[in-house]
Amino acid sequence: MRQWPVIAALLIGVAYAAAAPTNAGLVEAEVKKVEAAPAPDAALPLDLGFLDETGRALTLREAIGSLPSVLVFADYTCRMLCGPVLEFTGAGLAKSGLKPDADYRLVVIGIDPRDKLAAAQAMRAQHMDDGSPISRAAVFLTGDEGAIRSVAQAVGLHYYYDAEHDQYAHPAAVYVVDAEGRVRRVLSPLGLDGSDLRLAIVDAGRGAVGTLADRIHLLCYGYDPVKGIYTERITRMLAFAAGLTLLALLGGISLMAMRERRGLRS
Repeated sequence: MRQWPVIAALLIGVAYAAAAPTNAGLVEAEVKKVEAAPAPDAALPLDLGFLDETGRALTLREAIGSLPSVLVFADYTCRMLCGPVLEFTGAGLAKSGLKPDADYRLVVIGIDPRDKLAAAQAMRAQHMDDGSPISRAAVFLTGDEGAIRSVAQAVGLHYYYDAEHDQYAHPAAVYVVDAEGRVRRVLSPLGLDGSDLRLAIVDAGRGAVGTLADRIHLLCYGYDPVKGIYTERITRMLAFAAGLTLLALLGGISLMAMRERRGLRS
């Protein structure tokens, strides 16, 4: 996963460069610190407490509900990528063919501790189809600075507060965690589609989500940490097999040529 953080940081860097070209200090120096780089054993601190958009207190454990979950960090007053990222994620989940609240949950965590319930409600209303199955399986959380930083650090999310523009620079990343809160994948929202999300959630489900065909599909597709998407592993396997076949043919031709030369000498 080491090169995907670079892509995520670049996404934020491009957005900030377009919105605030005079803020070269942020783009030049601070964006280098902005990344989504979870450790191999990264996991959510499930006992941390937050509030959902209705004001109900709940832990992260209660938020994911013992299901594989798609996790998005958002600045609820963001004027840049946060809204589109949520829309891309919702569209991908709708095309995944999986059942919200049965196969997965969608958890959104606000990274600005000043954002309260109204901001979370506004983000949901603007970027989610109210009343849809995915919306009913989604929870928008707010928390204090300590809780937000703890969960961000646990999953390797590094962000930066831009005081000049009163916004948070953070990676445009979509996490997929398993029922125990362990990070399984970090996906790029720009390449996000239904098949990527389905494969990631099936993988996080560890046999409890999806069909036998899905698990066979996982054997044919590989996760590309550079691009933050799934790519066809079978093409690499076929290329490798083709290379071996070519080597075998060349070896056979060489052996036949050697035998023919020996026959001429005798």
